[in-house]
Amino acid sequence: MATHPTVSFSHADILHGDHLVLKDVTFDVHPGEFVYLIGKVGSGKTSLVKTLNAELPLYSGQVHVAGFALHLLKKRQKPYLRRRMGIVFQDFQLLTDRTVYDNLSFVLQATGWKKKNNPEQRIKDVLQLVGMSNKGYKMPHQMSGGEQQRIAIARALLNAPNLILADEPTGNLDPETSSEIMDLLIDIKNAGKTVLMVTHNYNLLKKYPFRTLKCENERVTEAEGLQEIDFTSLMEN
Repeated sequence: MATHPTVSFSHADILHGDHLVLKDVTFDVHPGEFVYLIGKVGSGKTSLVKTLNAELPLYSGQVHVAGFALHLLKKRQKPYLRRRMGIVFQDFQLLTDRTVYDNLSFVLQATGWKKKNNPEQRIKDVLQLVGMSNKGYKMPHQMSGGEQQRIAIARALLNAPNLILADEPTGNLDPETSSEIMDLLIDIKNAGKTVLMVTHNYNLLKKYPFRTLKCENERVTEAEGLQEIDFTSLMEN
């Protein structure tokens, strides 16, 4: 039985303000797929991600994400769309004034989890998934960057999303820790989630070869191999 793509762009134009940043964007990403999104600063990567989570309105064309049609999306539907995706940021974006447990509890409360759905158990489950079962009492400043990113990934998994959007998730991490985070994201992909990861990291692309989409000259194209990627320009940004 065929599965629907988790992400599907069809002849989409993406604007940032009045500026056309990407035109005629057409590609699919399927369940269980891991896809890199690369490109120089200003090439449209961030605008594409912001379109996916409905932070930027779609200008034209059709986009389907996690069962929602963005070209038909009503404002009241945005919170429900965002519950079907988990976002992982480069700078973690944990609340620094509360513990790991309270960071995760805050997200569940904000997204409408009720006591009957056992939020305490859900927090335990996602911490176990990212190998941080014993860190619930910690404050963010008491943890390493790699540990904080694991908590950020746990937060992204709380609502069992279809899609993980990882925006430079290894950008603030050393190479060894970056590899550990990549291994965790690949485990998530192998569990059936779709992972779309923005990166400039040549070494990760080389070590973990997955399908790669390239933003360049107002277009999104498939990079068929590492030889097609101008890594010099990527690593300058």
